[in-house]
Amino acid sequence: MKSANIAHSETRYCENCGCRTEWKMHNSGKPVEICPECGHKMFRNSKPCAGALIIEEGKLLLVKRGIEPYKGFWDIPGGFLNEKEHPRDGAIREAREETGLTIEPMEILDIFIDKYKGQGYTHNTYYTANVVKGEVKAGDDAVEAKWFPIDELPREIAFPDHAFRVLKLLKERIVVRGR
Repeated sequence: MKSANIAHSETRYCENCGCRTEWKMHNSGKPVEICPECGHKMFRNSKPCAGALIIEEGKLLLVKRGIEPYKGFWDIPGGFLNEKEHPRDGAIREAREETGLTIEPMEILDIFIDKYKGQGYTHNTYYTANVVKGEVKAGDDAVEAKWFPIDELPREIAFPDHAFRVLKLLKERIVVRGR
């Protein structure tokens, strides 16, 4: 493999042996991050996340973030998946942690890739969901949970690069299905 002249803003280390990594040109013509000591190839994949678009009586439940990034902004209940956790199960868990509700994911609305403020990329699976039981109570990293009419969502939305696309798609789906 030839060395690839690729500039990176951060020093990276091998997840296998801890040695500083280098970028080399792979046979495919694409650069690959590799450890010069042990030969381990690094795959910097998007981190898997899941979110729940919880809808009840024409309103969408959003949570106000209590942590950075986007502290104080409204967000779709969701977050990073645990190891070996299915996105559907992650959406259920995150909704319970952040809203106090038990939900039933109905269908995948869409999947989006987004940049997570200086921490790489996320692979976000969004489900439409119904409430099964419980009372709304903000928890975990959410400081408030509030129902918003679908046509009157707040402007201060966290992760706007993909959240506005998700919310637009949800509105379109509701109009088409008459939900």
